[in-house]
Amino acid sequence: QVQLVESGGGLVKAGGSLRLSCAASGATFQTYGMGWFRQAPGKGREFVADISWTTNTTHVTDTVKDRFTISGDNAKSSVDLQMNNLKPEDTAVYYCNADIPGRRVWGQGTQVSVSS
Repeated sequence: QVQLVESGGGLVKAGGSLRLSCAASGATFQTYGMGWFRQAPGKGREFVADISWTTNTTHVTDTVKDRFTISGDNAKSSVDLQMNNLKPEDTAVYYCNADIPGRRVWGQGTQVSVSS
């Protein structure tokens, strides 16, 4: 069974930085790509960034692309999200995902809170 474990969330002041990490474990599987979504209080889950091992490309949503960077290691089935110059509107639960044959797997989420 594939499991994703996130780490690196926390409380930070506006302008600060955090680095989120996610690692997959469990049964042997092929990961096509991994990424991050976030869900702010009272809002739906939104895409933040992803990395594709099959196309060797990354995507970061326009609203954060000048502040967030995604990186990953296909061999380790891991992905990181470097978040700089954080703003209060970045406050959310951040979820890691991995695309494996037939489905998308989600982590439990890690809380990121940015104070003004």
